[in-house]
Amino acid sequence: MSADAKPITSVWTRPQRPQREQLTREQIVSATIELLDAEGVEALSMRKLGTRLKAGATSLYRHVANRDELIQLAVDEVFGELDPPAAATRGTWRTAAARAAGDLRAMVLRHPWVGPELGQVGLLHVGPNAVRMTSGLLAQFTAAGFPAGEEDQAAGALMAYVIGVTTSEAAYLSLIARSGVSERAWLSDHSPASGEQADPRQVREDRFGYGLDRMLDGLAGRLAPGGETSPSSA
Repeated sequence: MSADAKPITSVWTRPQRPQREQLTREQIVSATIELLDAEGVEALSMRKLGTRLKAGATSLYRHVANRDELIQLAVDEVFGELDPPAAATRGTWRTAAARAAGDLRAMVLRHPWVGPELGQVGLLHVGPNAVRMTSGLLAQFTAAGFPAGEEDQAAGALMAYVIGVTTSEAAYLSLIARSGVSERAWLSDHSPASGEQADPRQVREDRFGYGLDRMLDGLAGRLAPGGETSPSSA
């Protein structure tokens, strides 16, 4: 490293400010998520967040260096909503992986701004909650008996499927929410052939489940005889 190079800093290694301060990191992160859920990433700024918290931007900078760090903290906080990974065993890897995929989908639909953020930076800059989730998923593929070196790729492929499909689904639901009508009414107006079909929410769930099963089928094909191969995500 050259003498002029600046050390790499991280919001995860920087000590938190003392709890006696009026504004805490937890309050900042909670308000950030509320703003992101309500208005999206484009609306987030240090000034706007400070107004929401009735605090000056200077108070925020005592806890975070910039807007990007706010988003990193918010992403990891919502990953904390996911249940701890189940114990990894060879016979239950598929069930556990499907459950983790479903939980991740539900989280992204609750927080539509998360999907695009993960699509841009992946899981490179996320914190302990996301690491716990991804490590638990990786443990499932390791226990399943995937060929050496493929566990990481298998977990990554599953994550990519869930994030990709759910990001599109969340964008579709946000479009409908802005229209001010129900999903069924929106479909009736824009796709009459779909308007009278089954509950549109169930249709979306079934489509996600179908793709998830086919993804898991493909991954199961990499296992030696004896691995679990029956669908279990339905």
